[in-house]
Amino acid sequence: MSADDIDVRPLRTADDYAACVALQMATWGEGFREAVPATILRIAQRLGGVATGAFAADGTLLGFVFGMTGVEDGDVVHWSDMLAVRDALRNHGIGRRLKLHQRDAVRAAGATRMYWTYDPMLARNAHFNLTRLGARVVEFVPDMYGTDTGSALHGDSGTDRFIVVWSLAERGESPTSPRAAEVAHDAPILNDGAADGRDAEPARHAHGMPPRVRVEIPSDILAVQDAAPARAAHWRATGRHALQWALAHGYAVERFVHDAAAGRGFYLLARA
Repeated sequence: MSADDIDVRPLRTADDYAACVALQMATWGEGFREAVPATILRIAQRLGGVATGAFAADGTLLGFVFGMTGVEDGDVVHWSDMLAVRDALRNHGIGRRLKLHQRDAVRAAGATRMYWTYDPMLARNAHFNLTRLGARVVEFVPDMYGTDTGSALHGDSGTDRFIVVWSLAERGESPTSPRAAEVAHDAPILNDGAADGRDAEPARHAHGMPPRVRVEIPSDILAVQDAAPARAAHWRATGRHALQWALAHGYAVERFVHDAAAGRGFYLLARA
């Protein structure tokens, strides 16, 4: 399917809204209790929010993005609450097109920045949000949505989240430098040993408080979760501990670095 075959536009009809709710259930599971109903999708659109779909030529909904617009410190801002693309069509640029459409829509409404959350253990999402779009991490929230959302996608993994902000002041995206791997090469890894199932104490690896540190995440936590749930839980626990320690000691997430040759991913954090 080519990009020309996809129409990205606001949801309009009863069928559009119903398809969006159905795609939420297909993505997060039939037991998902946080699904956004059609009524709220409609109301959000009336008040400057976004409920936009990516449609195939035959009208099939391939993906959607939903968010709400409000005011923070006197500025108009947007919170992007959900983005989903059908499993078979991921990595085809549909999510990026939806995000850029959302950006243009809320910027036209006067928004200066956009917020959303993502699971910090998902390397694919880290690359998309931080590297491709140039969003910036502003906060780490343990179990932001509670420990039981009813979603099979969340399972027993909890809902730790990064909150990121995307400045809308400039046109276009702000991707990070492709040379980031070179900068990160010598930074100590706070959760070193997590890949081998060993516990790690961040303070030991960050002796002397170096200017930059790294936190490693698996290249595909979902695959690890399916194959070895206990190992995935260990990754999450050590990642959470390392990120909380770093943020509490004055470090901020600078970028995400994917070492394709080694099949490893790292957050690079720098002292403010």
